[in-house]
Amino acid sequence: MEKQIAEKQKSVCSKDFTPREIVGELDKYIVGQKKAKRAVAVALRNRIRRLKLDPELREDIAPKNILMIGPTGVGKTEIARRLAKLAGSPFIKVEATKYTEVGYVGRDVESMVRDLMAAGFQMVKQEMQETVTQEAEKRAEEALLDLLLPPSPKKSKEKGKNQTPIIKPMGTFTINPENSNGSIIATTLQMGIPFMKNNDGQVLLENENEENPDNTEPANPADEQKSDSYKATREKLRIMLHEGKLEDRTVELMVGSNPQFPAVEMMGGNFEDIEATLSGFAGFFGGGKKKKVVTVTRAREILKAEEADKLVDRDKVSDEARSRVEEMGIIFIDEIDKIAVKGERGGGPDVSREGVQRDILPIVEGATVNTKWGPVNTDHILFIAAGAFNVSKPSDLIPELQGRFPLRVELDSLGKDDFLRILTEPKNALIKQYMELIGTENIKLEFTPEAIEHLAALAAEVNSKLENIGARRLHTIMEALLEELSFEASDIAPANVNITIDYVNEKLADIVKDQDLGRYIL
Repeated sequence: MEKQIAEKQKSVCSKDFTPREIVGELDKYIVGQKKAKRAVAVALRNRIRRLKLDPELREDIAPKNILMIGPTGVGKTEIARRLAKLAGSPFIKVEATKYTEVGYVGRDVESMVRDLMAAGFQMVKQEMQETVTQEAEKRAEEALLDLLLPPSPKKSKEKGKNQTPIIKPMGTFTINPENSNGSIIATTLQMGIPFMKNNDGQVLLENENEENPDNTEPANPADEQKSDSYKATREKLRIMLHEGKLEDRTVELMVGSNPQFPAVEMMGGNFEDIEATLSGFAGFFGGGKKKKVVTVTRAREILKAEEADKLVDRDKVSDEARSRVEEMGIIFIDEIDKIAVKGERGGGPDVSREGVQRDILPIVEGATVNTKWGPVNTDHILFIAAGAFNVSKPSDLIPELQGRFPLRVELDSLGKDDFLRILTEPKNALIKQYMELIGTENIKLEFTPEAIEHLAALAAEVNSKLENIGARRLHTIMEALLEELSFEASDIAPANVNITIDYVNEKLADIVKDQDLGRYIL
């Protein structure tokens, strides 16, 4: 048992970063916000520390959820997303405004846990598929050769061995589960194994239709010659495949098709589980496969994906994903200030907003949510909530929910110096992005230091006069600056374009002069 726990800890704590290293990694993509970075770094490190404790003590240590307070565009979402990517944790971002109180039409708060489990399942499945890549490639190649050179037809006696079960719908019935607000309509199925008949109409039992079940019939030399010829041709096709000479040839194969059902919100029900059940029934009745003509290149990708999926144990994936979600999952709840109740609690929409808070509370406190991959416990999932709180304030949240976010971090508004760093310092700096984009048109784009500084000052000025949308203002400024160049790039290439302070003033002169800047910049 201790060995299993150690292996579990090793799989979950595969990326063991110190708080200083976490902050250093976040600095590569996010400018400033030292307090928020330190808070999430400590929270992540504490989760790693908890997994190294004795099981008895480990279960009693709850995660310290974080509430980020700051205007839009200062990096709240990016900090959480980069943190999850850094730790290799299942992560989802949700908006609190999309959920409704129980009894109203809309998404229930438990769906955020199901979405997190779906993300964790895909993450683990992809990791396990990478470990069987070589075997999947071999199997895909054999299946592709079967499509290019179909094997000789099997004898009719062999067709009787692999008869698939017959599944027929017989009727429907209605059940009313306990603790449910509605009824469920179910379908009964008749299943059986098909049989064969001889010329006299008598039913044949297994192996009765085989003339020689012991395979004592002597081999036919002509059949052996055909077999040798088939193998030689198959090997020639294999060589041509390796040399890439058959990539444009088309083949016909059966591919899986997932039937799509319309999204329906049902009161007191979980449509995700019902949709999965209906999809399974559709596969029984022939809706799971369809013929498709594709090139060899595309067929190889499809077959490789199918073979990799067959090689992976879905039960093992579910268990590992559930463990990873419960121990290292991160849910980022954005716009939580929009469901905060201002002032005195009264009637109207405030009741619904407070109802959403009450529904979120048990999920954050710790509950068990049923998913199609099994029950998921939320006791140790890290919740990071964020909001601008420019209209309401954190104290407007219900007291119980406030207590579940003990760490509160205020993020600073961005100024000229921050914008200047955002344009140049991060690994995915905005200036670098535009240089690479325009570079695909064979145009070399260069920015002078003075021009970059002027762009940062302009973004700060516009934010001060209009709504403060943080770093997103830089995107609108850059688009306005390079709009004409982006449109004409393919016509003037190849060329070298230098963005100087005069170029910036020329392109953005009208914006600077016009008092109603909102006509040009969001």
